[in-house]
Amino acid sequence: MENTGIIAPDFAPAAPRGLCTDCGVSRTSTPTDCGSACQFIKPDYAAMETQVHGRPRDESRADELFFGPYQRMAKARLKQPLAGAQWTGITSRLGQRLLETGAVDAILTMAPDPNDKWRPRPVMVTKAEAMAQVRGMRMGYAPLLALLEPARAAGFKRIGIIGIPCQIHALRRLEAKLGFERLYVIGTPCSDNTTTENFHEFLSLLSDKPETITYLEFKADYHVELRFDDGRRKDIPFLMLPLSDLRPDFFPLTCRTCVDYTNSLADITVGYMGGTGDQWLLIRNDRGAELLDLLGDEVSLTEPEDNGKPDGSKRAGPVKGFLANTERAAGGLPLRRMPKFIRPLVGKLMPLVGPKGKEFARTRVEMKAIETILHLRREAPAMMKNMIPPHVWTLVARYGLTPGKGETKDT
Repeated sequence: MENTGIIAPDFAPAAPRGLCTDCGVSRTSTPTDCGSACQFIKPDYAAMETQVHGRPRDESRADELFFGPYQRMAKARLKQPLAGAQWTGITSRLGQRLLETGAVDAILTMAPDPNDKWRPRPVMVTKAEAMAQVRGMRMGYAPLLALLEPARAAGFKRIGIIGIPCQIHALRRLEAKLGFERLYVIGTPCSDNTTTENFHEFLSLLSDKPETITYLEFKADYHVELRFDDGRRKDIPFLMLPLSDLRPDFFPLTCRTCVDYTNSLADITVGYMGGTGDQWLLIRNDRGAELLDLLGDEVSLTEPEDNGKPDGSKRAGPVKGFLANTERAAGGLPLRRMPKFIRPLVGKLMPLVGPKGKEFARTRVEMKAIETILHLRREAPAMMKNMIPPHVWTLVARYGLTPGKGETKDT
């Protein structure tokens, strides 16, 4: 059989779980590990950040309250972008370099399903050139960690993993027992995952020919970029997206209550929120610095832009508006819809006057923190004291959200 450099094992079905994003642990031979590994049961981010980075986030240090521990933050782009990459291809190039240099035996990541380009399929990549087949964005639950046992069975001792926060949290909880000699963790921020079927429903609201869409990306200029199979491109302002037309359960409770938007337990986080049109890197520890060094002069690094103010007033308006709408949504009330004739004007103004760069990223993190608290209060109040870490309450305090009785371990 031809060695293509991509191994796609079959897995057991997912075990039934509440508040589950199917990270893959329930599909292993030890599904009871979910009880200790799951981000949505009883996370302890201070302890986990100390385990991974040698210290927890320092809330007195610039932006660690928002983004987690890091050594360096940078706006970045590959000088020669990779064809077919979602941005310039930094994430997939890191995987290539790990394989090219022999630092790892395999990269555990997602490839497109053969029958649905948007559906993620967990694969082990063993050849650097095969990383070209896993570029781009997919949407849907993806049991990445079900690959851990096949990787060990194949004799892989040094691996790289590219994953989203709920996958990486579980990986870190299990890391000590896995027995790999070397583990490189490349994290991407996660933006409200859903099922692949739901995502197709969303695409159908964006185009009368959704099957022709080949690329979708939320960008820091307050637009979603679509690309089509005939080469056309279309930018849609966030305010013009049909989000209010989606079903209330379009995004599961897990994704509406995620407290680790920036993947704080990765060695390096590669995203877009603070990149102002480029990619955004958070080099979190020495292994993350080692990963960045693999790119050498292939990557251009600059200081992220930031139009924020010390008092947070730049982002206060958008965040308060989000808070009001989320309160209504969490209470089962219809969202306040901006009149359609105003939306195009505001859509043009937001890139000019709205939060940019690091301030855009802070805005999104505060919104996610607010969303977590309000939806848990509505749908799973008994879980709040265990699911919400202290730093999340610190993030939302400036908007008048404080813990009620029973919502923290101390009340």
